[in-house]
Amino acid sequence: MNSDPIADYLTRVRNAQLARHKVVEIPASGIKKEITKILEDKGYILSHKFEDDNKQGIIKIALKYTNGTPAIRKIQRVSTPGLRKYVGAGELPRVINGLGIAILSTSKGVITDKEARKENVGGEVICYVY
Repeated sequence: MNSDPIADYLTRVRNAQLARHKVVEIPASGIKKEITKILEDKGYILSHKFEDDNKQGIIKIALKYTNGTPAIRKIQRVSTPGLRKYVGAGELPRVINGLGIAILSTSKGVITDKEARKENVGGEVICYVY
């Protein structure tokens, strides 16, 4: 049993990049699918594919490298099950002065910090990516 599936997701991506894998397989969930879509939209991964295995399903992520360097330099969990980190619309984090992204879970769904500023909503900070 895994007590923090999102941390497990981020760790699998981090470890696959360190081992220079092209593809990483992760057990699927709704929030993991949303995080994966954001990572693809922002250019941190090449593509993703969802496969149904008559259980919860599997997300296959094609990792992105530039001259052998991973596109994701750092991916860090912020809010944990033991210590949730919530921010209001006025105190949204800026990752590396806007070069990175913060992924948030809000009332409008799972979105980036920039989208949350446009929507003027706060929420739970899931992770930082840069």
